[in-house]
Amino acid sequence: MKDGFLKVAVCRPKIKLCDCDYNKNSIIEEAKQAVSLGAKLIVFPELCVTGATCGDLFYSDALLCGAERAAKDIAASLSDADAVVAVGLPKKHKGGVFSCAAVMQSGSILGYVPSADSRRKQLSSGIDDLSQSLVLSVCGNDDIKIGFVVGDGIGSDRQYARELCAMGATVICNLTSTPEIVCAKSRRRDFAKSESADLCAGYVLCNAGEGESTSEEVFSGHSLVCENGRVLCESALFENKMLITDIDCGRVAFERRLRGGCEICDGELTEISVNSGDVSLTRKFNKLPFVPENSAELSERCELIMSIQAQGLKRRMEHTCSKKLVIGVSGGLDSTLALIVCAKAADALGMPRKDIVAVTMPCFGTTTRTRSNAQIICEELGADFREVRISKSVEQHFEDIGHDINNHNVVFENAQARERTQVLMDIANEVGGLVVGTGDLSELALGWATYNGDHMAMYGVNASVPKTLIRYIVRYYASVCKNDTLAKSLIDIVKTPVSPELLPTNEASDKMTQITEDLVGPYELHDFFIYHALRCGYSPKKIYRVAKIAFAGEYDDAIILKWLRTFFRRFINQQFKRSCLPDGAAVGSLSLSPRGAFSMPSDACAALWLRELEEL
Repeated sequence: MKDGFLKVAVCRPKIKLCDCDYNKNSIIEEAKQAVSLGAKLIVFPELCVTGATCGDLFYSDALLCGAERAAKDIAASLSDADAVVAVGLPKKHKGGVFSCAAVMQSGSILGYVPSADSRRKQLSSGIDDLSQSLVLSVCGNDDIKIGFVVGDGIGSDRQYARELCAMGATVICNLTSTPEIVCAKSRRRDFAKSESADLCAGYVLCNAGEGESTSEEVFSGHSLVCENGRVLCESALFENKMLITDIDCGRVAFERRLRGGCEICDGELTEISVNSGDVSLTRKFNKLPFVPENSAELSERCELIMSIQAQGLKRRMEHTCSKKLVIGVSGGLDSTLALIVCAKAADALGMPRKDIVAVTMPCFGTTTRTRSNAQIICEELGADFREVRISKSVEQHFEDIGHDINNHNVVFENAQARERTQVLMDIANEVGGLVVGTGDLSELALGWATYNGDHMAMYGVNASVPKTLIRYIVRYYASVCKNDTLAKSLIDIVKTPVSPELLPTNEASDKMTQITEDLVGPYELHDFFIYHALRCGYSPKKIYRVAKIAFAGEYDDAIILKWLRTFFRRFINQQFKRSCLPDGAAVGSLSLSPRGAFSMPSDACAALWLRELEEL
């Protein structure tokens, strides 16, 4: 329960039809195992106390009484555990028989939630005087509220689930018993994913499995846990293995705040007390959250991002009636992607690629490797490659302002960046062109740009693309460009350390003396921090906790904490650079554009976030 995580177990024990005592013992055994693993919410299938395929035996008083006794015994056997347990059973009520979820905790049954629309002719549908709207609220954690539905797993319970979410439920548990037929698995998965996305909730779908009658149907036990449209874990067909994961109720609540909250309807919440503890998290965290783990999805995303960037640039070219595109190329990742986007935009405009004026501007820190790669990619993409050496201009500038050229301070570095921007702007004026910015999301988040230098352009195509993803996009383009010479240079650029190349190189070895990630920290860490701070709403201590899991064995805790402090300090203090950014199309749900979804005052103080890290 710490940091808004709720550990959930989905259990499908083997049962025997109508043998309530056998089933009770199987449920208790599996529930205790889940408790030992730290689960605070344990969900069993619909009608698991008796079996879902009892047919007309559901009318039997012996079976109904046996099921109710079994439910009370299950609750009593778990009296020492504070976990919430939901168990399916038939219950007689007002002359009918209802498929219900018995929701229990600490030895007591808190309520019975009836099925919204039973698919079995022997069972009635839900009525108001059973606990149709039972929502459990965990004391001390406003983000964790649990609601229950008993449905067919493919949609009959939707209206009830929405009512529960309107009462504040951040987790919906669906106890179901649907048979396995062709396409049922994909329908079930699509349903749970879409429900979790539409409701902005965690969604637990627990389905009946082994032990049901196979006279007419077969049950696979296929179950899954989803969160905000993403599958956290899913069982294989015909497998009884327990699923256990952590639903991030804190992120669910954050997503709802981003949406403007939800319409709250009347309904009483049942408060429960659960010991939060410090249970280790089961779920895994992708250390590259902006990069899809599936290769096919990654390729599709890379292609889509370049298309969005190119279409945005194309429209800006049309609107401004610009004749040419002007871009500074360094042989680094960002300018390489921006140049590729320029080529795609030119193609979309029916404009010759020679109208892309690609300018390399060597100075004190430029290496032969980056200079060579810059020329190769420009020539292979068909751009008008130009070289403007700026060292003499910068030296004259130092003389004009009285700066010692041997003093390699911020003046020494920033003068080069501003001179390069001036060159690009003047060339653009000369040729009637539009200067394309190359800075990426990661650099903008850290403020790692020279104000009114590389910080400025007429349109920023990379402004919402993080550094870690740019590396994969360039590698993807190398694999599909069908040009061996270009591909070889692109791969070398991907392997080149990120550097602004503003300090003099080691002339003997032609090596960079300035590596960005040595100065501000690894971009894979910063992109992880950016994603979880801005996209998920995590606090500094929560980011630190999950970063230690994601990067276990790669960075020690002290290093993660060091760069996390750097991230929050720079992110909050450098907003003034983002407040005057040039336009640039967003490619994903996260953008730092002051005209987009993100808003922040330039004079915000970082003390609150840094203090939380100091307390760790």
